[in-house]
Amino acid sequence: MSDNQAAVSKVAAASKPRKARSSNGIKQWGPGLLLVSPSLILVAIFVYGLLGTNVITSMQDNHTPPQVSGKAPVHFIGFENFSTLFADKDFQHSLVNLLMFTVMFLVGTLVLGFLWAWILEKPMKGEGFFRSVFLFPMAVSFIASGVVWRWLLNSATGDNASGLNRLFEMTGLKALENQWISDVRFGILAIGIPAVWQLSGYVMALFLAGFRGIPDDLREAARMDGANEWQLYRHIIFPQLAPVALSAVIIIGHMSLKSFDLIMAIASQTFYQTKVPAIDMYNFMTVSDHSNAAAVGTVLLVIVACLVVPYLIRDAKESAR
Repeated sequence: MSDNQAAVSKVAAASKPRKARSSNGIKQWGPGLLLVSPSLILVAIFVYGLLGTNVITSMQDNHTPPQVSGKAPVHFIGFENFSTLFADKDFQHSLVNLLMFTVMFLVGTLVLGFLWAWILEKPMKGEGFFRSVFLFPMAVSFIASGVVWRWLLNSATGDNASGLNRLFEMTGLKALENQWISDVRFGILAIGIPAVWQLSGYVMALFLAGFRGIPDDLREAARMDGANEWQLYRHIIFPQLAPVALSAVIIIGHMSLKSFDLIMAIASQTFYQTKVPAIDMYNFMTVSDHSNAAAVGTVLLVIVACLVVPYLIRDAKESAR
């Protein structure tokens, strides 16, 4: 019995600190949890709740106004909407357009942004002026700039030419005149021109901050070791800028995947040449085809998640080190 009593007393003694630690833990994180709980509830309802509703709608046959209003029954049909979408030639064209637009948007903004940041890396006279000039397009809304670029990218030629085609004609560069957004195969690339113009300054600001964050001691040490400028950039500067470049790819990439307002301002929702999935989703909604619209939205969500989630996982692992 004495051994049993000793064991019981040990268990009781061990349990007391645990209660104290557990109560102290609640006191530490409890107020913080109460403080952020309204935001967590709102995010859970209006972000993840609506995402779940969208996925459920994409698996139903809710294609007509009576079904939307509840006057006709709606049935669960699984992935039938998705198989129909991917078999549709028009949607395949939208996906190809999205891929071309994303590639041009990414490459254009990264190249121009890096070049501008490289030019402004060293403090120079008038740096503030040039930085403001490069950043100004970002302050303009896509709708406002789209109205201007719609005129600039007019596909008319000859006596009816306007915008860039008129400029090329006046300067003797008629060989550069083209169909712009009216080109069936590459019209979406014309939309990429104003997109690159508008966001290159933002990427420049990211790279410029990365350049300024590299200590001068690293550069001087590399030069003392005999490194030339190319070796300095290759082994010192480019590795230091890798996180900045990755962040720029994620930001610009997900912006290009959900592009809508710029395309609508320059072309229209019925313009086949510049159609992307976001435009398809809008078109489905205008005819009360909620299920196909939700299916397109789900496809875009998966594409964006494939781009963003690996970055978040990588960032979490680096933060845990």
